[in-house]
Amino acid sequence: MGALGSVESEFSIVLVKGRWVLDSRANPTVEVDVVTAGGGVGTAGVPAGASKGAYEALELRDGGRKFQGKGVEKAVANVNEVIAKRVIGMDARDQAEIDRAMIELDGTPNKSKLGANAILAVSLATAKAAASTYGMPLFQYLGGKLARVLPTPLMNVINGGKHAGNELSIQEFMIVPVGADRFSEALRVACEVYYSLREVLLSKYGKGAVNVGDEGGFAPPMRESREALDALVEAIRRAGYEPGRDVVLALDAAASSFYTDGRYRIDGKELSREELIDYYVGLVNEYPIVSIEDPLDEEDFEGFREVTSRLKPLGVQVVGDDLFVTNVKRLAKGIAMGAATALLLKVNQIGTLTEALEAAFLARRNGLNVIVSHRSGETEDTTIAHLAVALNCGQIKTGAPARGERTAKYNELLRIEEYLAGEAEYLGIKAIKGSL
Repeated sequence: MGALGSVESEFSIVLVKGRWVLDSRANPTVEVDVVTAGGGVGTAGVPAGASKGAYEALELRDGGRKFQGKGVEKAVANVNEVIAKRVIGMDARDQAEIDRAMIELDGTPNKSKLGANAILAVSLATAKAAASTYGMPLFQYLGGKLARVLPTPLMNVINGGKHAGNELSIQEFMIVPVGADRFSEALRVACEVYYSLREVLLSKYGKGAVNVGDEGGFAPPMRESREALDALVEAIRRAGYEPGRDVVLALDAAASSFYTDGRYRIDGKELSREELIDYYVGLVNEYPIVSIEDPLDEEDFEGFREVTSRLKPLGVQVVGDDLFVTNVKRLAKGIAMGAATALLLKVNQIGTLTEALEAAFLARRNGLNVIVSHRSGETEDTTIAHLAVALNCGQIKTGAPARGERTAKYNELLRIEEYLAGEAEYLGIKAIKGSL
């Protein structure tokens, strides 16, 4: 159970309560309530990834037989019995101080003692409780009155790699609705392309091709990347839009997942680093691809610098996810080397809101784009929708416009657009190519 503490101001934390809930893969995860003396309430749930970078902060799991070892009772106990005692009585507005206190309480480099899942749930719930106490939406609490840019969505609509059971090596094939003037219009366009894609896959591959994966994307029985890209281009046209103008494409290669012993296995071939870079250049020249995430192995900073030097002049954003894992030290190394043009921001990779914001600010100060991202195992929590607007970063990855844990984020962005009314902005392609 949570505990009550002394009340010093309306922002003083008086209750911290953790519990386990289910994520979108039926695995347990940590959810936390934080309550302030002024009646502010924040609730946050933590997502989980399937394709994880080697340097991510550690999710604490129980092991044993329950949930096949994936239980989080230890992490929940750490919230209720350890973290609560430390943060109760602190001011919910002191986000950095609270996050630092939890990091020190944990005392490990990767939050493995208390669990990044326990720490992050408290961190996010604290920010929500402070915003609630002020009576303002989270995006304004974090970003101020200038927070008004609705993000361009990069929607995973065809799955491969670790997200699917087909032979596609590339993990995500995304549509990006860039030609609209408003987020709500962009979302409509994307939904229409999604409908058309279902029709294209159904007619070519049969009913089994339109079952959806963890992020709402389809997982058709394809073998080569060009099959997926051809299907996307056809779907865009069938929906009545022009590829390259109204809707463009993006890839998450997650290349570490098809890298072994110095070679990349893709499309039934084994390629060297240089050959794989040539392969990407070829795809970019054939299709309206504007962004490629994790094109090479997560250890290959030199290779990332090379692929960035090849793709940036072509107007393609090179995104570091497993390369950076939202870690300031790895990001700083990448910036110094010119190893990417964008950071994929996943708060659960690093484990506190403060550290995630530090990474975002470091990226933006050095001219890198920021894409706020979900995980493949999600909850109905909508924090990342607010975070994307708070940062004015202009890009979000939160899956296909299907499955409740994905649409929760899109629907929250619709509400934010409505709240901002005429002040809301939608940058479209400028969010991706503005700093290239």
